Amino acid sequence: MANGNQSIVVACDGSEHSSHAAKMAAEFAKATSQPLKLLAVFPGTKLERLIVSGIPQSDIDEQASEYGRKAFDAAKQAVSGIVEPAEEVLLKGDPAKEIVEYLDEHPGSHMFLGRRGDSTLRSLTLGSVSEKVVRHSHRPVTVVSE
Repeated sequence: MANGNQSIVVACDGSEHSSHAAKMAAEFAKATSQPLKLLAVFPGTKLERLIVSGIPQSDIDEQASEYGRKAFDAAKQAVSGIVEPAEEVLLKGDPAKEIVEYLDEHPGSHMFLGRRGDSTLRSLTLGSVSEKVVRHSHRPVTVVSE
């Protein structure tokens, strides 16, 4: 049923919204017999602050790994008993940009994202990660909101 290049990918950040998206993605992965991949992006704003403050690269890598571990652990808890994630991918940079680039490089991917529910004004002026991904991706994207 599943093509070897197809997969379900969920963006994880450790929030309740991403855990809800992870659970829905896991249900979809199970129903379609596709592997579930967890994707976390260590935000570029944090990365820039750490670089500017002169923190050694090894400490930056450690903080990024810790961010990923927390995000992946929350997602794995949400999908527990549904499917076992096939892969964990940790990227660094602007979350929307990194997610879109990941999707471009993995054409069989279907992305699930949690929507944080920012205020209308904030979404209109800054744009949310989910809105940016939907606008710029050429792959299927499901935005999960509660």
